[in-house]
Amino acid sequence: MGKLYLVPTPVGNLEDMTFRAIRILKEADMILAEDTRTTGFLLKHFQIENRMQSHHKFNEHKTVDAIVARIKAGEIIALVSDAGTPSISDPGFLIVRACVENGIAVECLPGATAFVPALVNSGLPNDRFCFEGFLPIKKGRQTKLRELAEEERTVILYESPFRLVKTLKQLEEAVGTDRRVSVSREISKLHEQTVRGTLSEVRSYFEQHEPKGEIVIILEGKN
Repeated sequence: MGKLYLVPTPVGNLEDMTFRAIRILKEADMILAEDTRTTGFLLKHFQIENRMQSHHKFNEHKTVDAIVARIKAGEIIALVSDAGTPSISDPGFLIVRACVENGIAVECLPGATAFVPALVNSGLPNDRFCFEGFLPIKKGRQTKLRELAEEERTVILYESPFRLVKTLKQLEEAVGTDRRVSVSREISKLHEQTVRGTLSEVRSYFEQHEPKGEIVIILEGKN
């Protein structure tokens, strides 16, 4: 029987790629990629020549059974997302669950993920935290915001730059303007930035400075 590897890829600087990740991508029988174009650039940079197959949120329900069958037949499959660790706000959970249910070995390599450096850089307590990923866009959003208002652990959120100011405003309404927050963007990239302060201060900053790039919000828990 083969094996499934989950291979983290850089969230910014390509030097964050590990030697082991490069080796696994070279040796695998096939690479499952969230976007084959994005992964294609990565493979070219590291001179990796290997077969790819699309595996994303729109087709993963249809492809899981076939992938499991290939691994059972002895193939080594590597799963990557566009950036970071697969299954963290990216496709991956369904194939991992299917492999576990079928007694297939699964191994996730340690490596890049955006929220860890954002959390450490925030200056907020990181001994206890909860990861919420992206908030619901419509249905359930207000309910989730009310829940976060009572959360005593540090809260980690992902957000689009286009919705950042709106989300900070809604967090102000839910938890109060003085709750501390840290917003990191473009982690590991040339223009990496972290803005810290109260919700009102950070929201005001981004109203005056249009945010760009991937966003991680680190919100102080309720005292």
